[in-house]
Amino acid sequence: MRNRLLCFCFPGSARVSRVGFGVAPKQSFLKTWTEDPGMAQEKFATAGHRRQHARRVRYPSGLAALLVFAPIVCFGQEASPTPSPSEAESEAVVVSATRFDIPLDQSPASVSVISSEDLEQKQIERVSNALREVPGLSVVQTGTAGQLTSVFTRGLRSEHTQVLLDGVPINQGLQGAFNFADLTTDDIGRIEVVRGPQSTLYGPRALAGVIQIFTKQGEDSPGIQSSAEGGSYNTFRESLQSDGKIGQFDYSVSASRIDTDNARPNNQYRNSAAIANLGWSPNDQLRISGLFTYSLSDIGIPNTIFDPRPIDNFLTERWLIAPHLHWRATDWWEHKFIFSYDHERQLNDPNQDGFLGPTRALFERTQIDYQNDLRPTSWLTLTSGFFYSRVNAGQERPFVTQIFGPQPTFVSDHTEEIAGFLQATVTPIENLIFVAGGRFDHFNQFGGVWTYRFAGSYKIDRTNTTLHSSVATGFSPPSSQDKIFGNNFGLKPERDLGWDIGIRQELWSRGGGSVVVGATYFHNDLSNVIGFNGLFQTLNLGAAETQGLEAELRAQPIADLVFTASYTYLEAEKTSSADISQLQGARLPRRPRNELYVSASYRWWKRLRTTVEAKFVNAREELNFGGPNFDIEDYNFVNVAAEYEVTPHLSIFGRIDNLTNEHYAEVFGFPALGRAAYGGLKVRF
Repeated sequence: MRNRLLCFCFPGSARVSRVGFGVAPKQSFLKTWTEDPGMAQEKFATAGHRRQHARRVRYPSGLAALLVFAPIVCFGQEASPTPSPSEAESEAVVVSATRFDIPLDQSPASVSVISSEDLEQKQIERVSNALREVPGLSVVQTGTAGQLTSVFTRGLRSEHTQVLLDGVPINQGLQGAFNFADLTTDDIGRIEVVRGPQSTLYGPRALAGVIQIFTKQGEDSPGIQSSAEGGSYNTFRESLQSDGKIGQFDYSVSASRIDTDNARPNNQYRNSAAIANLGWSPNDQLRISGLFTYSLSDIGIPNTIFDPRPIDNFLTERWLIAPHLHWRATDWWEHKFIFSYDHERQLNDPNQDGFLGPTRALFERTQIDYQNDLRPTSWLTLTSGFFYSRVNAGQERPFVTQIFGPQPTFVSDHTEEIAGFLQATVTPIENLIFVAGGRFDHFNQFGGVWTYRFAGSYKIDRTNTTLHSSVATGFSPPSSQDKIFGNNFGLKPERDLGWDIGIRQELWSRGGGSVVVGATYFHNDLSNVIGFNGLFQTLNLGAAETQGLEAELRAQPIADLVFTASYTYLEAEKTSSADISQLQGARLPRRPRNELYVSASYRWWKRLRTTVEAKFVNAREELNFGGPNFDIEDYNFVNVAAEYEVTPHLSIFGRIDNLTNEHYAEVFGFPALGRAAYGGLKVRF
């Protein structure tokens, strides 16, 4: 029977291995230069598998086994206090670590999972806020909602993390990074975060890791939910969501709108978003589906508090279409095919930056992804496939200043990529998993790139301990921004050699309760780093190094009470002197040394859910344009949320963000919002 107690109750679970959705953003060069030097200036640093198949997918890494172990699994919290066995089983499976279903407690990679129930309990409306609880990730927002929002994985740049929506790569724009500002949690069933180089499986931009977002898939009788809320800073948000299954057809659709003025002049934000996942399954072996997304955002750009701009405005429109085919020919042979086309246009007018003036940009991309899973024996799985991408990006800037010499009024870039990969997953003995894989990517501009990955895990049943480790290479190609604005189309991709070792320990599990802890040590050596030489040129100048520790805890002593905690310690250093944007030995900007997140959620009388979460961020530095970095103040915030079920069809909810009214800025000169309160209603049928 369909559970409608907490809006989107079960959808994320069994839908995890379905693939296909995409939406992606892009910022103009000057905006990126101002708001995120970590990208524009610093330049260095299916549900288809059954459990029996998942067991065949294990493997440990001989190479990785030499390293010490330490895991890192962030579990999604159950929305229902007493989840059914099917829910628990499906939530214990991840896809992104190997590109097919594998038990979470046997993953060879460092993986964190955020469920739709977790998003619902904490009333999280944007994906970036959900990622703040994941160890190893640093979320940096340029001020308030709607402004440029970047995610640094293990201290590497935001364009070094590949973002996927149902298997579709969605890093976009001249910058090659993903801007999380406009990505809402509408229709999201599950988020998986895999840390460490994943280019062997996912190609370019997966140098630091992968964030994969899975949409919901209709499974039960149709249902519908609508919500409306309002609150501080003239904020109003409305949403409508429906999913279900009718015969051989399933669907999941969602739409939302947010309007807010935020706290500063010219800081307003308007965003409309819609997504639909439609599928047809004539039998148990075949599903043909299509994913469609659309978003339109309109924001004011107030600039820093030291140099305000009262009228700058930025409009971004995106849409994507992504047909999918998932065919299980036999129990030992499976095919997945994705074709996607996404389109983005931006209008930056008026624009008072003094260099470019008003601009208009266009980005379009076509991608093909094919995956073949072959299981010739019970202890071996061979995963292979190919990938094709064609990207056209351009920007019109008719009023660009000519005081620095002749400047083109139109800039553009065309890139093509074709790739093939092969991965072998071996289970020589029970609970021991070993993975080895390689990939070759060829680009029209700089040729070919080889990457490899070795990873492994071993689960000790007697003590409920899992050891895991990996060593891999990754790469990130030069972005259109690097080539165009640095006047160098001969740049080579940035490279990374990364390894990690981890342990996951289940301390207690009985009577519906559990306690699980994990820890992972990681190290990255970044080379061929793109940087500036002082002559407005970009070159492959240098190197950077990051290393640190990730740890997390999830405790559920009783069914209605859940505690989570995560901690990240990070050292991120520039190790080259050729790039003039920072001194050699300087800490990479906006990478905190310490981040701590804690949360607690309790369900009272089976009707009232209360949640409190807190985040502490310490030891950050800001880029000082070639001089010594300067410190940015530490900060912390506390959020509380509550939802009360009046009837099975109606609930009321409210939350307070930044309860202590902390004054802080994640990016120097761009203050975050103070205390804010919101409340609303949910109706479901």
